[in-house]
Amino acid sequence: QVQLVESGGGLAQAGGSLRLSCAASGRTFSPYRVGWFRQTPGKERKFVAFINSSGDTTYYEDSVKGRFTISRDNAKRTVYLQMTSLKPEGTAVYYCAAGGGFGVKYHPGEYDYWGQGTQVTVSS
Repeated sequence: QVQLVESGGGLAQAGGSLRLSCAASGRTFSPYRVGWFRQTPGKERKFVAFINSSGDTTYYEDSVKGRFTISRDNAKRTVYLQMTSLKPEGTAVYYCAAGGGFGVKYHPGEYDYWGQGTQVTVSS
């Protein structure tokens, strides 16, 4: 089992920045691939960013490319999502998720473990 806890959410102005953290505990974390997703009320959870186990491969949803950066520190068992140039449409609950296996994981069903989420609100 892997337990994930997100932090770093809050209120930001449009154009501002936030850094989300996803701290892992439990089983060895380094082999897991990690994704960030976001969800608004009544909508499906949507892919935001992905990082592989070593941290040398990342992928982003098109609308966040160039503004968000995913990274990880396996020694600290933590994955980060640096968000800059925030937009009001980025208001959502942000979740991190961990999954084993291979390849890039874009879909929520490909992940085994989830955090409880952290609210990000971007005001215009």
